[in-house]
Amino acid sequence: MEPNKLEALAEGLWSGDRRDLSRAVTIVEGTRQEDREDTAALFGRFGIRTRREALRIGISGAPGVGKSTFINRLGTTLADEGIKVAVLAVDPTSERTRGSILGDKTRMADLVGRKNVYIRPTPTGLSLGGVPESAKDTVFLLEQAGFDIIIVETTGVGQSEISVANLTDIFVLLIAPAGGDELQGVKRGILEFADIVVINKFDGDLKEAASRTAAEYESSMNLQPKRKEIPSAHPKTLLISAILDIGVDDAWREISDLVDWRKAHGYWVAKRQSQERYWFRRGIRSALAEMLERNPTISAMIGEMEDRVLNGVIDRHCAVDEL
Repeated sequence: MEPNKLEALAEGLWSGDRRDLSRAVTIVEGTRQEDREDTAALFGRFGIRTRREALRIGISGAPGVGKSTFINRLGTTLADEGIKVAVLAVDPTSERTRGSILGDKTRMADLVGRKNVYIRPTPTGLSLGGVPESAKDTVFLLEQAGFDIIIVETTGVGQSEISVANLTDIFVLLIAPAGGDELQGVKRGILEFADIVVINKFDGDLKEAASRTAAEYESSMNLQPKRKEIPSAHPKTLLISAILDIGVDDAWREISDLVDWRKAHGYWVAKRQSQERYWFRRGIRSALAEMLERNPTISAMIGEMEDRVLNGVIDRHCAVDEL
């Protein structure tokens, strides 16, 4: 993109123009070399000292737990208070078709169309961590566009989804009542990164099951190592019904209190710096891998070695070591 057009795009985004924001997000989500060059040039137009920052909230949980419903309720509450809210809804990408459903807007009907709310569905791009690398850049753009709170809804793919903790300030894990043994992976993986655990669907016939599930998770968390960045050493467990709007205000109050506590005790800046380190090094690894693949000599060597592995001539570990 021409420098003058990039400059106009940056200025429009900074002033809150929705069309320019969407154009900029499309650029950072692009996979072409030109998109990467435009992304770097665009980001260079925002001075380090003048960059805006927002509260970033990650919402994770298994499919069907009610993440979109919870976000719809929470976002509506915040928007009614005049807060500018952005929702980054990550949808899984099909490995076969490379397509994504991107249907989260249909589950957030109360938020769609509000002037102070922006919803951006984004594909994972086959990312194993539940959050694509471009999501970090999208969050940055949303901040520069003036949004106060950015909610990242992840795919809910399981233990590999912990990368959301390296993108957000507060990580909320939603749990469905009476989940059973299939949640053991969540307990071992995501639970140790969760800042707040929310048991949803605390209503109707599931009310008793929700209370029992909350007690089980509280007991499970007491066996986890104590965490210094949480006042009570373990994440709090809350009971809510997103569909009936029960306990959502309590969840927001808990998020706000935890933010204030971390800022007062020095954990806020430390976590932000740790996240920058994580995404910087992740970007380096991706860039190096792409650089190698673009090199025709190395690409040919990889193809030849792959054939040897598939034909049983050489073990894959030895092949990797040789390459």
